[in-house]
Amino acid sequence: MAFITIESTINAPIASVWEKWTSPEHVQHWNFASPDWHCPSAKTDLQVGGEFHYEMAARDGSMSFDFWGTFKEIEEQKSLDILIGDGRKMKVTFTSTEMGTKVTEQFEPENQNPEDMQQAGWQMILDNFKSYAESTI
Repeated sequence: MAFITIESTINAPIASVWEKWTSPEHVQHWNFASPDWHCPSAKTDLQVGGEFHYEMAARDGSMSFDFWGTFKEIEEQKSLDILIGDGRKMKVTFTSTEMGTKVTEQFEPENQNPEDMQQAGWQMILDNFKSYAESTI
């Protein structure tokens, strides 16, 4: 199965980007694709075998779900290998560049939505992350 890849370069040092990506108190501020959704709760046990649980919810209360996964490998400020709760693999890498910190996400697509829709949705979340991370340096 092919992976979907998205990326963004954040104008911030890698330590700051890593912190905003992995700390639940930050995740709640950026982990949603559109303004009509939010992330009312986030929990992260950042260790190999630890889990993250992010509540993804419509602001009007009409829908919510737990997006969760298990950390399989962690290289501090470099990469996260994750097994998403539904069995798909995901990898996030953090790379220092002259322009800032490049964040690359690769994930196996699910089979309920078209891949281009999944790529667009995940990219919107990453774009939210970029805006949040750059505004809170």
